[in-house]
Amino acid sequence: MRQQLRLAAGLSQTEVADAVGVKRLAVARWELGQAHPRKPYREIYAHLLRRLAEKYPAAEEEVMDEP
Repeated sequence: MRQQLRLAAGLSQTEVADAVGVKRLAVARWELGQAHPRKPYREIYAHLLRRLAEKYPAAEEEVMDEP
């Protein structure tokens, strides 16, 4: 769902990483479920995802509809 929201907003992993204050690889690993954001990045990333979900609800619904 994280990647779907990012793509719906037309953002690259680098742009998200810059907004959160981490490297692009961290965002890639978060999206793949290989790692989880640490404090304080967790709060920043969660806020960003919530805002994207509000702005692009169809992206979130699309993921929920997949089998």
